This record gives sequence, C-alpha cells and structure tokens, in this order.
Amino acid sequence: MKIIVPMAGRGSRLRPHTLTTPKPLVKIAGKPIVHRLVEDLAAMSDETLEEIAFVIGDFGEVVERELVQIAESLGAKGTIYYQDEPLGTAHAINCAADSMDGNIIVAFADTLFKADFTIDKFEDGIIYTQRVEDPSAFGVVKLNSEGVITDFVEKPTEFISDQAIIGIYYFKEGEKLRTELQYLIDNNIMNDGEYQLTGALENMKAKGARLKPGTVIEWLDCGNKDAIVNTNQRYLTYIQEQELVHDSAVLDNVVLVSPVYVGENAKISNAVVGPYVSIGENTIIENSVVQNSIVQEDSDIRRVNIENSVVGNHVVYRGRSKDLSIGDFTSVKE
Repeated sequence: MKIIVPMAGRGSRLRPHTLTTPKPLVKIAGKPIVHRLVEDLAAMSDETLEEIAFVIGDFGEVVERELVQIAESLGAKGTIYYQDEPLGTAHAINCAADSMDGNIIVAFADTLFKADFTIDKFEDGIIYTQRVEDPSAFGVVKLNSEGVITDFVEKPTEFISDQAIIGIYYFKEGEKLRTELQYLIDNNIMNDGEYQLTGALENMKAKGARLKPGTVIEWLDCGNKDAIVNTNQRYLTYIQEQELVHDSAVLDNVVLVSPVYVGENAKISNAVVGPYVSIGENTIIENSVVQNSIVQEDSDIRRVNIENSVVGNHVVYRGRSKDLSIGDFTSVKE
C-alpha cells in the first residue's frame, strides 16, 4: 500500500498561522494534521505501508525532512514531489506519478476523519464520502441501486445526492488512475482552468471500473481558525483514553479538565486548563484560564482568560480575556 498526499497549498483561510507553517503541519494535540491523517489512513488497511508520497510547494528543506520523518515513523519510505503551479486536483496527484502503482490511497491534507472500517482492497476504487446538509457546497456522488457510483456532480444547484466527496480515495490499481490523469493533461482537458480528478474518475468508470462510496463517521475540517479549534476538540475526544500529558511537563497548582494534551517540557502554574485544550512543548502558561483552544510550542502565555483560540509558536501574550487567533513570533503585552 502507498499513500499519496497532495498538500501544496499554503492554507490562506488559516492565516496568520499558515504564514510561517504550511497548513498540513499545523499541530493538533501535538502532531501535525498530516501526521494524524496518514496514521489514521495506515490503520485502515491491513496491507504493509510501503511509501508515503507528499506533493508540496516550495516549503523548504526543514519541512521536507519533517515529512520524510513522519513517513519513517510509520515504517514507510517518505518521498517528496513538487507542484509548482496550482493547476487542480488531477495535476496535483499526477505530480506523484512515479509512485502511482499497485494499491494506493490518495488523501488531500485538508481534513481529518473518524472511521471504524478497513479498506476493501478488492474494490476497483472507493470514494470516501460524508452526508452533508447542504450538498450545493460540495462535489457529490450519485449511486445506482447496487450502491455503485454512476455520476460525480460538482456543487449541484438541485438535489442530486447528499454524499459529499471528502478528499480521500482508494484505488486497487494506481497505474489506471495514473493513465487517466496523464490523459487529461496531455489533451489539456480542464474545467474552470484546472485539471480535475473527477474527470479521471469519469474516464475510469467509463472503462468499466466499479467505484463505490465509503462513508466516514465524522469529517473534520481544518480550513480556518474556528474549524481547527473544533477539530482539536473532536480529536481530543477520540484519543482521550491515551496518556495525553507528557511525563516531563511541570504542573503546579493546576486544574486540568480533560481531555487536555500537554506537550514535552511544558510548564503550567496557577491555571485552569481544559476541556479540549492542546498545549505544545516548551510552552509556559501562568495565572490563566484556557478552554477549548490550541496553544502551540515555545510560547509564553500569562494572565489570560481565553477560549475558542489558536495561539501559534513562539508567542508572548499578556493580559486580556479574548477569542484569539495569534500567529507565530507575536508579542502582545498589556
């Protein structure tokens, strides 16, 4: 099994946090979004995970090394590919064409998910979906009486289906997907100026591939500040039975209202923290109340009462009760 992760976008809706960190590397409960994504995907298959191929922009050598280390932590080879222009989903995946053979999972690093099933490796392809209240904002699939996908419809203006495509796909033969992606590019088949994955899926279906939906229990958006706070809350709920407070963390006169993640060498004193809070490594929290928030690494937060907030790395913040969204390397003292 191989996993291909297109992640070249910088995540403009999550600014200021993505000004210094690519969105898939923003951390949820101490691990980058993309790390948690590939961990969960690996757990869905009983196949040996051979390779994780990351399709990135110009993120720099430090990010590339971190991505390779994520793959290696799961016992897989880490491979880096580049998408130099934002030319659509099909183009992004095709940048990893050299890794596209055998059983593959394609997962866009925009969301996390909750599922309780394993991949049926005998299906030609599985398109993972989630029921949504307003299908007009999504690409959806239409099914026949046998539960096989008959149509892909992008942002339908009339009700077609409430099964929204979430950006995770399984293919039994990656070579066939690669062929159809390359066909779109070679023949300049674009939709609104982009090469779309749904075009390749339609071609595969027309040639006899049986594509079926796979439904996830919960689809967790990481697109903006409020969404990532909610995702942190839900993810901490999933993993709350794990040991979430690092042994090296120092807690002095602290009330933790679980679930709370506290990273390595964090120092918290005279504080109420939780529920649904993630505190990064080496961060200091003093004389504060922190609820339903993420405070990343190497930050120093004192005399605050915050909720529904995301505080970045290397932040110094003093003073006001507030709903915060503070990017890396910010200093605010009041």
